[in-house]
Amino acid sequence: MPSVIAFLSRMPADYQRPYLDALRAALPDDIVAPLAALSPSQRAQAPIAIVANPDPADVAALPGLLWIQSLWAGVESLVAALPAHSPPTMRLVDPEMSRTMAEAVLAWTYYLQRDMPRYARQQTQRVWVQQTYRKPSQTTVGLLGLGELGQAAAARLRDAGFVVRGWSRSPKTLDGIETLSGDDGLGAMLATADIVISLIPLTAQTRGMLDATRLGRMKPGAALINFSRGPVVVTQALLDALDRGHLSHAVLDVFDVEPLPIDSSLWDHPRVTVLPHISAPTDHETAAQVIAGNIRDFRATGRVPGNVDMTRGY
Repeated sequence: MPSVIAFLSRMPADYQRPYLDALRAALPDDIVAPLAALSPSQRAQAPIAIVANPDPADVAALPGLLWIQSLWAGVESLVAALPAHSPPTMRLVDPEMSRTMAEAVLAWTYYLQRDMPRYARQQTQRVWVQQTYRKPSQTTVGLLGLGELGQAAAARLRDAGFVVRGWSRSPKTLDGIETLSGDDGLGAMLATADIVISLIPLTAQTRGMLDATRLGRMKPGAALINFSRGPVVVTQALLDALDRGHLSHAVLDVFDVEPLPIDSSLWDHPRVTVLPHISAPTDHETAAQVIAGNIRDFRATGRVPGNVDMTRGY
């Protein structure tokens, strides 16, 4: 008898369809279906829910749920929506997402290292001036966050010749990369990095982490890349730092409100590059394969998986 796996999402149907198709292909012997397509008996027996921004009421409608598999790597919205006593939750850990994020980190680090924002401004002014070239070995990149995504990005930057300093909440050791932790380590990293890249999860502790004080501690003329979550950075404080020339540029892929409101001043700011949350999109096929593997492991071992600490928020 096929097992029932509930798919819970508030995404529009057109967005859900590729994920459902990939999951059904990866789990051909199971019934993978939205809650509305499941009968009362199927809802009662479903032990697993695959979720993407689910309605908490839909999760509560599955009384036999043993664990929850998120389609996303970031789970702050899920943690905030679900009660503390919810079943164990597994965030998506997909090597393809780590590769894609590392690729984006390297691409936009090159963008800043090669002074592309300045050349873009020169083009609008029809100015033909060659700026001084700065080698990767002369450029220090500070990474905020050394989880799966951060470690992959750090290795890619190191291999490209950049000087990499990584910061995490707890001490870590990475080959060929200086690692820092704690408040003192954060201050040292901000003060020495030419480019700071945020890859930290959004939690109660990291919300507003890059505020006016910490942005002010960054190296004069440094640039910021935010590929984590918008609320990690205090937007007005960032604009103030850019306007007074303390920071040279910001590449922003995430925002407090998404899509970015059309009247946001970020759109037209000459020292801001706006990206529509594209640094590391979930790949339908590889995510489905990872999730199918997690489900097979659960069935083989009986161990309920979960890598999300509801008290920490990630």
